[in-house]
Amino acid sequence: MINKSDYNQFSEKMDRTISVLSEQLATVRAGRANPAILDKITVEYYGTETPLNQVGNITVPEARMLVFQPWDATVLKAAEKAIQKSDIGINPNNDGKTLKLIFPPLTEERRVTLTKQVKKYGEDAKTATRNIRRDAIDYFKNLKKKNEITEDEQKEAEKEIQNITDKHIAQIDKVIAGKEKELMEI
Repeated sequence: MINKSDYNQFSEKMDRTISVLSEQLATVRAGRANPAILDKITVEYYGTETPLNQVGNITVPEARMLVFQPWDATVLKAAEKAIQKSDIGINPNNDGKTLKLIFPPLTEERRVTLTKQVKKYGEDAKTATRNIRRDAIDYFKNLKKKNEITEDEQKEAEKEIQNITDKHIAQIDKVIAGKEKELMEI
């Protein structure tokens, strides 16, 4: 007999795939300031690589500006170098107490490039979701082999897994479309 937890374990994996996709998309720079862009940037702090958001405040005073204010002034130079080395493509302004990152409007060419990157993230998420579906179908086939479920139950389980997969793929498409819309806004 198949119970809800058999489906839930695969549905939860698909949910985590969408969460990972959302985190990836948050780091894609879309013309407006988003503190998540700095999430992957680390700075050496007392001999340990530490994320920027753990050594200071990151605020958004304007739509196209981020301000990083370290709690310890000795981190400022290292943070400036780390941001310059990163792939976000913004040179911070150092006023001695804070770093200001001003986001220029995106060019059409850059928007197209970022849209392609977003689509790739979406395809990767869909592939991961389909791999989870394949694992689920294998799981139910194994249950059938062990005579724990009937052939009809296996077919029903495969249909249910396909429905769950379709819902998650649609959700991925929605997330991607939202990010593309955000990128194409002027």
